[in-house]
This record gives sequence, structure tokens and C-alpha cells, in this order.
Amino acid sequence: MEPYLKISYLNDFIFCPLSIYYHELYGTMNTIIYQGKSQIDGQDAHKKIDDAQYSTHTDILQGISVYSEQLRICGCIDIFDVTKKLLTERKKKIVRIYDGYVFQLYAQYYCLTEMGYEVNALRFHSKDDNRLYPVPLPEEDPKMSEKFFNLIASIREFDPDDFTPSDMNKCKKCIYSNFCDRPLEDLC
Repeated sequence: MEPYLKISYLNDFIFCPLSIYYHELYGTMNTIIYQGKSQIDGQDAHKKIDDAQYSTHTDILQGISVYSEQLRICGCIDIFDVTKKLLTERKKKIVRIYDGYVFQLYAQYYCLTEMGYEVNALRFHSKDDNRLYPVPLPEEDPKMSEKFFNLIASIREFDPDDFTPSDMNKCKKCIYSNFCDRPLEDLC
């Protein structure tokens, strides 16, 4: 049986495929050992959702687990307004919409639709500046949709033994750089 991929892996894999390995390796340890300020701030941005305190309306689903048998992915959504059929992913502060962000939203969309929900709109909410960023549905953006499915295939086919980092800027920003057995030589 092929294991389910966590939705969060989609963005992580784009940043560095090895980060998934390190995340799982250190997943049971206290996160203060390896997380940086941006990861801690990101968790704080989700606290109300994780604690189901974002809204008391019964038509607002918050922090629920979702899965797709077809795609073999699972994770949690941030906010889904059942009445408006609107899926919202919250981020602490959005400076740029990365493909990995969009792919996580697509994964949540596919999970919800497979679970029987109708989703008509996707968006990001940047908490710090209270800005909203609409995202086209996957069927409205065939190029991004194809990249999404290719990413899932790449994760499933990935062989860590064949990977060599190639982006020094990513290595410098990686929260696992102190643990990595293959960081780029010139990190300083």
C-alpha cells in the first residue's frame, strides 16, 4: 500500500526534498530545537484555527482533517465556508504567492471535493496586513494544475540517495541546515 502524503509536504518538497525527511526525523522532538522565528510565527497564525476558535458559525469548518483516496494525500484545512463554498488558507504574512502555497490549496480543494463538499472559490488570507488573494480553481488554470500533479508524482518517485542540494540561498534559510548531511559547502 502506498502511503499518504501530507499536504504540507508539497511546499516543503519544492523548498528542499530532504526537508520532508528531516521533518519526519525530528517530528517527535520539541520543535524549538530546530524551528526558526518564521515557523513559530506561522504556527501562531494558525492557533485560533487549530483550536477551533476562529468562528462559532456552524457553516465554517476550521482545522478539520481532509484526505483524498484518489491522490493519496491528507492534511488539514484552515477555513472552509460551507455556505459560500469558499476555501481559505491563512498565512502570517504573504509577500509572494509561491507555487507550493497554491499546491497546498489545490490539495485541500481536491480532498474536500472528494469528501463531498462543493468548493467554488479559493483564496489566501495574509493575517498581518489583512489582505486577501484569490486563487483560480485548478480547472481554471491548467498549467498550474499540471504542475500540481507532476509535483505529487515527483514526491512519490523521489530517491533521497540521488539528491544533491543546488541552491545555496535555500540551504542558508533551511531550518534543518545544522542537521543536514549534505549542505552546500559555502554556507557562510
